[in-house]
Amino acid sequence: MKTIEYWLVRAILASVAVCPALASLYVKLLDRAVPRFRRIARRNLEIARIAQDGVIDGMFRSIARILVTFAKMPSITKANAGHWIRYDGLENFRNAMACGKGVLVATAHFGNWELSAFTHALMTGPMNVVVRPLDNAKLDDFVERLRALSGNPIISKRDAAKGILRALHAGQAVGILIDQNVAREEGVFIDFFGVKACAGTAFVRFAHHSGAPVVPGYAFWSQDENKYVLRFDPAIPLTGDIQSDTQRIHSHWESVIRKRPDQYFWIHRRWKTRPEGEASLY
Repeated sequence: MKTIEYWLVRAILASVAVCPALASLYVKLLDRAVPRFRRIARRNLEIARIAQDGVIDGMFRSIARILVTFAKMPSITKANAGHWIRYDGLENFRNAMACGKGVLVATAHFGNWELSAFTHALMTGPMNVVVRPLDNAKLDDFVERLRALSGNPIISKRDAAKGILRALHAGQAVGILIDQNVAREEGVFIDFFGVKACAGTAFVRFAHHSGAPVVPGYAFWSQDENKYVLRFDPAIPLTGDIQSDTQRIHSHWESVIRKRPDQYFWIHRRWKTRPEGEASLY
């Protein structure tokens, strides 16, 4: 089964690389084949109290754009990266790097998280990327090779701590997706869209331990420009308190998502883990 999955993904990416319009077709088929994705998205928008008009369809269009760029990665180079993306706020990243303690880039499943790190390596310099290995080892190896084509070192989430601290100690940047649900023992409860959500504390602990600045980074789609904008926001000042610093990072991300909710990955059950004694929201 995993072999079939591997070749199916390879076939889809190869066809999209030749004919990008197929990405929309594939994503529509996914939407119909796995109706629970749309159900989860609807429920998440209800929890977040965000009007659903057009948001879910926009999210699937965003996924189709991600599929196109992922299929095209082997052909994206320093010379043509500007066709796909431009910077906004690069000075915020550079100012943080100038501190000499490395930079923790707080990113999320928003816009095009794959393209952002990939093109940043081409346009400015490599960034260590923390990823969760796929269950299909053969597919995981293929995906990692694609992600590393622009020069980004890949840090496996299974044994990330040493790799992250080593990179920060060397003054390097590390990009980490921080927006997913975690188990109670791995996080703290913060307010996210006005509802308690369990957020991992490892990211903030790395920042406290290393002294590395925390800079939000994300690539959002600009319809007017027909390309992505890779935005780095100013570094988020930390207090040294795990709870309050985790909250302020996620509050910042909430404000980013509210501006373009159709570019957020709403099919993840973000509010799955509940405080003790509280009923499931799903």
